[in-house]
Amino acid sequence: MHHKPPDGQPVSDRICPAALARARYQEPCMSDDTLADSTPEHADIVVAGAGYVGLTTAVAIADAAPSLKIVLVDAAPEGVWQRDGRASAVAAAAIRMLEQLGIWQEVADEAQPITEMIVTDSRTSDPVRPVFLTFGGEARPGEPFAHMLPNVALNGALRKRADALGIQIRAATAVSGIDQKPASIRVKLASGGAIEARLLVACDGVRSAIRDMAGIGTVHWDYGQSGIVATVAHERPHHGRAEEHFLPSGPFAILPLKGNRSSLVWTEPTREADRLVASDDMMFELELEQRFGHKLGALTVEGGRRAFPLGLTLARDFVRPRIALAGDAAHGIHPIAGQGLNLGFKDAAALAETVVEAARLGLDIGALDTLQTYQRWRRFDTVQMGITTDVLNRLFSNDNGILRAARSFGLSLVDRTPRLKDFFIGQAAGLHSGASPRLLQGEAI
Repeated sequence: MHHKPPDGQPVSDRICPAALARARYQEPCMSDDTLADSTPEHADIVVAGAGYVGLTTAVAIADAAPSLKIVLVDAAPEGVWQRDGRASAVAAAAIRMLEQLGIWQEVADEAQPITEMIVTDSRTSDPVRPVFLTFGGEARPGEPFAHMLPNVALNGALRKRADALGIQIRAATAVSGIDQKPASIRVKLASGGAIEARLLVACDGVRSAIRDMAGIGTVHWDYGQSGIVATVAHERPHHGRAEEHFLPSGPFAILPLKGNRSSLVWTEPTREADRLVASDDMMFELELEQRFGHKLGALTVEGGRRAFPLGLTLARDFVRPRIALAGDAAHGIHPIAGQGLNLGFKDAAALAETVVEAARLGLDIGALDTLQTYQRWRRFDTVQMGITTDVLNRLFSNDNGILRAARSFGLSLVDRTPRLKDFFIGQAAGLHSGASPRLLQGEAI
């Protein structure tokens, strides 16, 4: 049941006498750190991190509860997001949420639907890679289970919507400290000053500084692998087909982009990944062709390549009083299933719904009992996905003959069982995950 937000003066309207006097007499504001700490700015929510999860969380809350003042701070320099040449797979459930928030309409023309998914299991040197598993690309009739979208397009559309909703985005402003109080949290900024808020949402990445400040531990292990990310142009069209080749060194995923282009996520042992990224273009493209094959013609790497270390990181708690973790700050998983971004979108949808419903009921949006609703909603799904990707990576990233035979049999069995295939497509689309937040169902909060 939806409730109307309680009437009351917003936090932004409560101006201290000193600030009123300065405004009246046009006094310049003092920059002394002590004064900044003693007279902080006020907001209802501070979101730390202007990636997809932070932006989506802020937009989702502001769209449903415009009376809440939200400030978004980001440690990255202004405009650095515009240099991100990567692309991401956005699942069908996340697309429903983005449509509801008025964002997908802005980027749909740049999105490439995935019309088919094939899975192979072979060695790099094998002349033929038999296809063990094929998925149709629809979660439901007329609805692709995922689209590939350039990161720049998605981030830009989210920022445009945030600006329309009056959300302040402050770049090059990291959170340097927190001071938790019974009814608020003071967020200290490295650029100077502080913000007094009722809730701090940490979306500051897998090495979250806020998570450490809050004393939240993690379960973590390193896979000794790195994911090489690159964009490749090719002569022939891909027809929307995505491919995942399980090779002894790790999965090699080819994901379709608009035009004759594809995005790669190429897993190798870290030392080998570093060697490949540092090699010259000719050597890199020769290694790439050995894995990619020649079915799409000549290949050209666009915009360079980068390698990212891979591991599993799960926060032991998602919340503390006045603090909620979301996205990679709460969980970092292997990209083998392509679900990292979509787990973050689920966090954003669940946290926004929890906060908005609490505000409508006149409850404290930063109280621990309020935030535990969000934690209960997201924790099991996150741990389950983390364990699943860990098992898949360990099962497939090897050249053990017995395991190779077992997994080939398993893939073939799934390929011959329509119900199992439908289940896995639903999981990939984000549509079979129990009680789902309204936004992921395409409904308003």
